[in-house]
Amino acid sequence: MNQSTSGTIVHIAGPVVMAKGLTGVSIYDVVYVGHLQLVGEVIRLAGNLATIQVYEDTGGLRVGEPVASSGGPFVVELGPGLLGSIFDGVQRPLPVLREQQGDFIARGGTTLALDRQKVWEFEPRVRVGDYVSGGSLLGVIQETPNLEHRVLVPPEVRGVVKEIRGGHYTVEQTIAMLDIESSSNHTEEGWNGRNQVEANVTSGNRPPNQDIVRRNNALSQQNSLVALTLMQRWPTRQPRPYVHKLDPNEPLITGQRIIDAFYPIPKGGTAIIPGGFGTGKTVLEQTFAKWADADIIVYVGCGERGNEMTDVLEEFPKLEDPHTGGLLMDRTILIANTSNMPVAAREASIYTGVTIAEYFRDMGYDVALMADSTSRWGEALREVSGRLEEMPGEEGYPAYLLSRLADFYERGGRVNCTGGNNDIGSVTLIGAVSPQGGDFSEPMTQNSLRVTGAFWGLDTDLARRRHFPAINWITSYSLYKLDNWFNQQVAEDWAVQSQQARALLQRERELEEIVQLVGADALAETEKADLAVGRILREDFLQQAAFGDDTFCPPAKTYWMLKVILTFYDGVTTALQQAVPLERVLVPELLDQVARMREWPPDAASDRAHELLTQIETRFQEI
Repeated sequence: MNQSTSGTIVHIAGPVVMAKGLTGVSIYDVVYVGHLQLVGEVIRLAGNLATIQVYEDTGGLRVGEPVASSGGPFVVELGPGLLGSIFDGVQRPLPVLREQQGDFIARGGTTLALDRQKVWEFEPRVRVGDYVSGGSLLGVIQETPNLEHRVLVPPEVRGVVKEIRGGHYTVEQTIAMLDIESSSNHTEEGWNGRNQVEANVTSGNRPPNQDIVRRNNALSQQNSLVALTLMQRWPTRQPRPYVHKLDPNEPLITGQRIIDAFYPIPKGGTAIIPGGFGTGKTVLEQTFAKWADADIIVYVGCGERGNEMTDVLEEFPKLEDPHTGGLLMDRTILIANTSNMPVAAREASIYTGVTIAEYFRDMGYDVALMADSTSRWGEALREVSGRLEEMPGEEGYPAYLLSRLADFYERGGRVNCTGGNNDIGSVTLIGAVSPQGGDFSEPMTQNSLRVTGAFWGLDTDLARRRHFPAINWITSYSLYKLDNWFNQQVAEDWAVQSQQARALLQRERELEEIVQLVGADALAETEKADLAVGRILREDFLQQAAFGDDTFCPPAKTYWMLKVILTFYDGVTTALQQAVPLERVLVPELLDQVARMREWPPDAASDRAHELLTQIETRFQEI
């Protein structure tokens, strides 16, 4: 970038630096601080003073050192080569930095996010003379064995293809030339003038981006031809445009029975996983990353412990993708920002991750972003806010915490993509929350609840009992209504069974409280049966191993397991109504087979379930 203006440092407070003389800079412009040229971002302007949050350690920085402006906001590089990559919070590729600098990253060290030397085979999908607009498909690259990278026209560009060639290119070489002047007379979409470049393509109901409009006007005045490459750049804080949002009506299958059966999340939905230390947030998000039926996974380790991120970075490249048989990293992007890295970079990591997710969404893919953990992001906001001496909100968090959370989670969704291809893509956002002491009343959890659609609360007591996933089935909920999809795609009585099972678990919890007061002998036989079957639901259905054959449970197997348990419950209830003692009803042989349903191969679940249902019916007829 061109360094357009320069100033000097007048104040330093941890990651917050104040500089004077930076005339012409804008909020969120990137600047280079000090002789080491540490990367920072302007977050406040007051008169001649600019306040900067620095993404690197400011130790040793001195008042009077120079500050240079880049002339633009923080952008990420988007193009082939993202899949399988490992970046830090400001999109520096960590394996490349390790080769260049060793195990420790030097301050001020920068490197390009995408490999400039690697050659990609580009196959065009448009011809000379075709009219294209932002989001239109130019061509494809087979980036990984099982996923093609769709090269799209940048969102702010439209015109007539004057030149396009297939072949082998680096990300910086020109693959096509567009005549943007010719597009001014194009009437296919009723486009009237370049100033309305985003009139039909907005982020929600936002007006056209004036920076893009001014840039397009400048381009048209200088040159009517625009060169396109395999790479795009996009500001991380600006949502990428889309046509309009769609209702989220298709579930993201996670393979976790308690989520898919009771508290599902749709593709394009948002969810949080709050839980205290050791309750399994990271393990659950890693399980989603491996098994969820998303096309692309973006995993953001935001301020997590170094040993946890080390496990992820070492394990993921070795994992086999259960959906394709290839490597899981072929459809995964990792962003690592550990707790010992500069605090300001935590905020950047979240925006870097969601911008990359939106880029693949625009190709028509379903993307799932796992943020672990948003609490560390909130703590970074709190620390920077404190350095700025802003008026603190609850527990010291900034007053704008809710709006920042809303801005992030609103970038999720299922949308009609731009470009006129009628593609539908989605970004599903799942954020872990780490409340201190497991207190869900703290600000990060409560504010996240207000802007997300699903709540999977982790319970410390369940985690201590080695119950995985430790999701509390009483306090958790989902606001998404996906019963119609499950009724149509899995079984017509899916919703009925799910509701009956949740009611039985609620009844069991109420009876457990009674037992603690007066003892089990005070219960009636039917109430003891509710307790017994509720325990079966907890231990044999909700409990699921994080490793092994039971890690992933498809909806069909989930349905048949639930049907067997509820059919057994109906048989128990009928037998008790005919005065059969409970001891005779709870047949050990049947209970053992019910407990072993988790070992069923998914492909054989239907046949095995019918066999077990026949045995249950026969046994209760004998009783």
